[in-house]
Amino acid sequence: MTGVVMLMLVFLIACAIAVCVTRDLLTSVIIYMGYSMIMSIIWITLESPDLAITEAAVGAGVTSLLFFLTLKKIHAIDARNEVRRQHAARMEREEEERRALVRAYDEREERMEQDSEKRGGACDEAGKA
Repeated sequence: MTGVVMLMLVFLIACAIAVCVTRDLLTSVIIYMGYSMIMSIIWITLESPDLAITEAAVGAGVTSLLFFLTLKKIHAIDARNEVRRQHAARMEREEEERRALVRAYDEREERMEQDSEKRGGACDEAGKA
């Protein structure tokens, strides 16, 4: 076996393990697509173009499409997007709270400067008299 084929077999095993270990369904489907494409390349190196075309069409194409449709139907993809939207909304709220705190701090500093100027001006007038 050549080094390329050995490397492909290592990637194939890595993809198989990754699909089993991954908890996210969408990620598992994408890794499965990679598995099918690697298997298709291995079939080409073994001089079986008919199996390579079938693996690419059925494994990476049709089966992955059916998995995506199933995930969409059970709202697994929508739920993932909802989590992202909730995270973005939470980050926006936290940013707005931070901005409000900065504004309050700036206003406080400004009031303190004005009070200091008023006291300083009153002291100057008393000193002149």
